[in-house]
Amino acid sequence: MPRPPAPHPPEASPTAHRVAARVWRPLERFLHVEATSGLVLLATALVALLWANSPWSATYEHLWHTPVTIGIGAFVTREPLHFWINDGLMAIFFFVVGLEIRREIHEGELSDPKRAALPLAAALGGMIVPALIYLSVNQGYASRGWGVPTATDIAFAVGVLVLLGKRIPPAIRVLLLALAIIDDIGAIVIIALFYSTGVSLLGLAIAGGGALLILVLQRLAVRRSLVYMVPAALIWFGMLRAGIHPTIAGVIVGMLTPVKSWFGREGFVSAAQSAIDDAGQQERDLLEPLRRMKQAQREAVSPVERHQSTLHPWVAYGIMPLFALANAGVNIRDVAIADATSARLMLGIVLGLGLGKPLGIGLASFVSVRLGVCALPRGVGWAGILLVGIVAGIGFTMAIFIAGLAFANPATLGAAKLAVLVGSLLAAACGVLFGKVMLPAQPPAGSALTLEEAETSTEK
Repeated sequence: MPRPPAPHPPEASPTAHRVAARVWRPLERFLHVEATSGLVLLATALVALLWANSPWSATYEHLWHTPVTIGIGAFVTREPLHFWINDGLMAIFFFVVGLEIRREIHEGELSDPKRAALPLAAALGGMIVPALIYLSVNQGYASRGWGVPTATDIAFAVGVLVLLGKRIPPAIRVLLLALAIIDDIGAIVIIALFYSTGVSLLGLAIAGGGALLILVLQRLAVRRSLVYMVPAALIWFGMLRAGIHPTIAGVIVGMLTPVKSWFGREGFVSAAQSAIDDAGQQERDLLEPLRRMKQAQREAVSPVERHQSTLHPWVAYGIMPLFALANAGVNIRDVAIADATSARLMLGIVLGLGLGKPLGIGLASFVSVRLGVCALPRGVGWAGILLVGIVAGIGFTMAIFIAGLAFANPATLGAAKLAVLVGSLLAAACGVLFGKVMLPAQPPAGSALTLEEAETSTEK
C-alpha cells in the first residue's frame, strides 16, 4: 500500500507552512468568487448593451429613472432607481472593499512593508501614468475624466487569469489582488477629493457622529451586526449631506470593523463543548446552551472575516451585476464619435487603460526593484509583472462608476462608458494572448503541492 505524502515538504517549516496556508485560504476564497463573478458581470454588461441598442431601448432608460421612495413619516427620500443602485447598494460594495483593505493591512500582503512595497509602487504607477496619458489628449470639460482610466476591476482581471489556468502561479494572483486593493484605495481617495461637491460641515458632523457611535458600541461590547446599521446609515446620510459621495461611508464602516476574533478556534471549541455538555443534561433548559452555541459560532472568527464571507457573494453576484445592468447600457447611436471632444475623451480612456496601465505598472515595478526598494515575488518574472499590468487595464465597474461622477452630460457620459467597455475588452484580450504566448504552459516538473492542497492533506 503506497504511503501518503508527507504533510509538509521536507525543507519546509511546519509552523511557517501553517501560517502561510492560513493567510492563503481566505485569499483563495476571495479570488474564486471574483473570478466566477466576472462571468456574471460580462453577461449582464452584454444584456445591458443589447437592451439599450434594441427597439426596446426606451424601456431601459425608463426603468432606471423610475422614482423610488424610501422613508418613514416625515423622513422620506424620493430618488430614481438608478440613484439607489449607484449611491445606495454600491455603498455595500465599498463596505466589502473596506473590509478587505482592513484585513489586508492586518494580516495580508499590506501588513508587511517589504511585501507591500512592490504592489504599492506598481499601483501608484498604474494610476499616475494613465491619468497623464488621458490629460495629454484632453482639455477643458473632458479633463474631468482623468480619474476614469486609473481604476481596475478585480473581478474581470482575476477572470482573465483563470482563463490562463496553470500558467499563472499563485504569487501573480496575490500580487494582482494586493495591487487592486491599493488601486481601490486610490480610487476612493480620488472620489472623495476630486469628485465631490462643496463640503458641508453639518454633513461631516453627522457622519462623524455615526463613526463615534460605532466606536462607542464597540467599547460597550455590542456584537450584534444589526445594531451597527443605525450608525452606518448616519455615516451614509452625513456623507450625502456633506457633498461627499455616500459610498465612501461603506469604506469608513469597513475600516472600523474589528479585525480580531473574540473566541477564536480554541475558544469556540471550548464554549461549544461546554454548551453540548449542558444540553445533554435532561434537567437543563435547551435554550441557554443553544444561545451559547450560537454565540460561539458567531465569535469564532473576526467580524471582518464574518461580514466579508457573508456579503461578498451577494455583492459579487447581485450588486455588481445590477450595477453593470444599470450603467453599461450605452446607446451607441447617441454617442457622437465624430465629435472632436468625444473622440479625444474616448482615445484618452482607451489609451489610459490599454497602454497606461501596463506601462505605469511595469515602469514603477522595474524602477522599484532596481533601486532595491523591493524584490519580485518568488516565481514571478517580468513577463508576469507585465501580464498583471495588462489585465489591470480592465477598468469596468470602478471606471464606469467614476465616469458617472465625472460627467453629467448624457452624451459625454455615454462616450466615456463606451470607451471603458472598449478599453477593458482590449485589455482582457491582450492579457489572454500575452499570457498564452509569454508564460509557460505547465508549472515546473516536481513542483510542490499548493498551500490549499497541503493544508487539506495536513487536516486529513
